[in-house]
Amino acid sequence: MIIQLNPTMPVLTPKGSALALFMIDYGEEHHLMWVCTQDETGEIWTWPNPKIRSQSNPTFGRVKIPNPPLLTEPPNE
Repeated sequence: MIIQLNPTMPVLTPKGSALALFMIDYGEEHHLMWVCTQDETGEIWTWPNPKIRSQSNPTFGRVKIPNPPLLTEPPNE
């Protein structure tokens, strides 16, 4: 199942900040996949759920977490 995110969701990926455009759900035995456009380069990447985090948002009480451990690992390509 593919879900278009409206509005898009600001996320952090191993390649930096991005906007999540779509979420792909392959079923219960698989991670959710997030289709994101990277802010710096405009590249489109698909990331498994453990590799991305929501960006900080003080309005919702989400404080900035410097360098979350899962984001510092290189992506599996």
